[in-house]
Amino acid sequence: MEKDKQKEKVPSSLLTLTAGVVITLVSLWYGQNHGLMPEQVSKQAVLVDNFFDIMMTIGTALFLVVEGAILIAVIRFRHRKGDDTDAVPIKGNLPLEAFWTAIPAILVIGLGIYSVQVYEDMGGFEVSGHHMMAAGDSAIAAPIAAETEGMIAEATGLRAELGYKTESEYGFGASPERAGKAADVVVNVTGMQFSWEFEYEDTEVDSADKLHVPLGKDILLNISAGDVIHSFWIPQLRLKQDAIPGSDVQLRFVATKTGTYPIVCAELCGSYHGMMRTEMVVETEEEYLDWLAEESVAFQQDSLQTVAVNPADATPSEFLAPYAEEMGIDANIRAIIHQHNS
Repeated sequence: MEKDKQKEKVPSSLLTLTAGVVITLVSLWYGQNHGLMPEQVSKQAVLVDNFFDIMMTIGTALFLVVEGAILIAVIRFRHRKGDDTDAVPIKGNLPLEAFWTAIPAILVIGLGIYSVQVYEDMGGFEVSGHHMMAAGDSAIAAPIAAETEGMIAEATGLRAELGYKTESEYGFGASPERAGKAADVVVNVTGMQFSWEFEYEDTEVDSADKLHVPLGKDILLNISAGDVIHSFWIPQLRLKQDAIPGSDVQLRFVATKTGTYPIVCAELCGSYHGMMRTEMVVETEEEYLDWLAEESVAFQQDSLQTVAVNPADATPSEFLAPYAEEMGIDANIRAIIHQHNS
């Protein structure tokens, strides 16, 4: 009878195989459907999200295996009433220990190599157009920068000979591969306690409080800080760059979806760090040009349309003129009212 009962048991190897298949399927599904990342608004976002999905898949599988083993051990090896005997002595299992040491090591090494590849594809290893150096360090930093550029040029040539791509579609900064390709829009970004200021090169817009960029255009941000270290972060772009006093760093991207997205300082920069937020507005090229024209007019100090910007320099009639025109009040009527009030 005991032999018949043993034959009726499901082999442990089959149970292990079934559990492995179930864990694999659940992990693959959750790794692609976790919903933890914000929407993708740049070409770089796809690279980052693919890497994150793989980490979520591996993490889910490890979680199920570890927590499942704990749950099985709690149920199977629980203390039973009236059983005061010692547990069965178990010796170490060298193959098992080698297995659970080798697998995490392979995963960590593999993820490390993959992350470096993603960083390279995003232009993280390229030298930016502006070298990071203080004003008094140019004599020391220049030879180092020249030597670095030479090494990168040699490496680029070697990669081309080996058949690797020599032009990156993505980029943190203005890489040497893009030396002959000027960005469509260049914006100087300055971080200060506790706000961001945006100056658009080749325009009269020099102190905008929001970042406006056209859809599908190559955007180059020159980022610096006026006081302490800040960190310029747009989660939807999957890009973050530190803003360092006395140094210029760059961030280059192409926005792929219109909308308004938060810009956050990701570096503790003072007591009001949590309030250092603004927005990036991605709009069509026509809308961007219209906004740029409106802002250019607003920054012209001699225009009547900027009276509200600096009302202390305007007479009461000049201050009220734009509002009166919107209300349809004739100029003669405004003159009569002004004479009556005076």
